[in-house]
Amino acid sequence: MNQAAVLYIVPTPIGNLGDISQRALDTLQAVDVIACEDTRHTGKLLSHYQIGTPTWALHDHNEQYKADQLVSRLQEGKSIALVSDAGTPLISDPGYHLVNRCREAGVQVVALPGPCAAVTALSAAGLPTDRFVFEGFLPAKDKARHDKLESLKDEPRTMVFYESPRRLLETVAALVTVMGPERRLVVSRELTKAFETTHGLPAEQMLAWLQEDSNRCRGEIVLMVAGHKADADALPVAAQKTLSLLSADLGLKKASALTADIYGLKKNALYKFGLEAGL
Repeated sequence: MNQAAVLYIVPTPIGNLGDISQRALDTLQAVDVIACEDTRHTGKLLSHYQIGTPTWALHDHNEQYKADQLVSRLQEGKSIALVSDAGTPLISDPGYHLVNRCREAGVQVVALPGPCAAVTALSAAGLPTDRFVFEGFLPAKDKARHDKLESLKDEPRTMVFYESPRRLLETVAALVTVMGPERRLVVSRELTKAFETTHGLPAEQMLAWLQEDSNRCRGEIVLMVAGHKADADALPVAAQKTLSLLSADLGLKKASALTADIYGLKKNALYKFGLEAGL
């Protein structure tokens, strides 16, 4: 099964050890080295499945220089599996620099499908899944977090975040302020584990629900936010500006008709807007 000079991206369970695939187990058994975030953490998984493959630590603090060493071993004909502590490597976990260096060096990279907390949570959230955006972890500092949420306020796709249990309340409070008390949120925690929960509420109610019991903020957390729904009757800003400019010379009635033709809008809606705006 194993090929020499291949970097395998191997997802590992996010909680329940039974979620690992047979292909992942075969790969971890067959490779020469397993690169992992924490050798002790991965060691427990390997011990459970009686896998004795050597491990190398590869984490945020050493990845850039360790990547070159691992690429050299791959070029010598060795095979390496990359794992994170849980889930799919590179998804808010180390591995980008190593994969990037492998691509630059012409080393084959093979990704195995498997567990990912973001996708697992989203599939059970009851929010739209036809289009979504994964944002990883929000900034820890209040202002940076607020600014990031402001930039996402009008995002129409479902947003998926990872969040620390220590910052969950602060983040939900910021969402109430920035995106409004009625924005739909879903919090999933401890996925695939004994105390797994998924709960959805409008933002303000979610904040109150979390504050009622500190246990609701514990564990590994995925926070999902419904996308912004634009008002169907809202006029594009560009159309509003065009109407304002044209009405100064043509009058509101003619300006409304011309603007409607330019933007494919209803002239009555434009005329009504103009009257309300005093054009």
